[in-house]
Amino acid sequence: MQLLENLIDFNDKNSPKFTLYVNNQIYPISNTSISNSPIPVNEPTTRGGVYFSDKFAYKMKCVVEDLSVVPLLTKKMLGPNTEFGELKITTQIETNGKPVSIEILTNLTNSVQTPESIELSMIIVKINSV
Repeated sequence: MQLLENLIDFNDKNSPKFTLYVNNQIYPISNTSISNSPIPVNEPTTRGGVYFSDKFAYKMKCVVEDLSVVPLLTKKMLGPNTEFGELKITTQIETNGKPVSIEILTNLTNSVQTPESIELSMIIVKINSV
């Protein structure tokens, strides 16, 4: 959890570069926000095979301006799909004056497409320093 809190703090102050990996393709992402917010359920629930053990989750939003990612996201979305994949996002932050590379695994919960970009809403599943 400390790593996640360091990431949130660093992101709020520095706007690090994030990169999205989908099917061996690399996409730069922008306007990244990470927050801890309530999940709209009254009890633990299963959705798309993911178990939410409590009523809060760390959520991440970002924008991808390369629309070639759109067809690759259809099998990654939670909800109607029984099979879905995690999205991998990487970034680098500074902790105690040292650079730390971070890998974030997320589940895609929603996307909103415009003619220029797509906004992704995700739930953070796992975070590691690499």
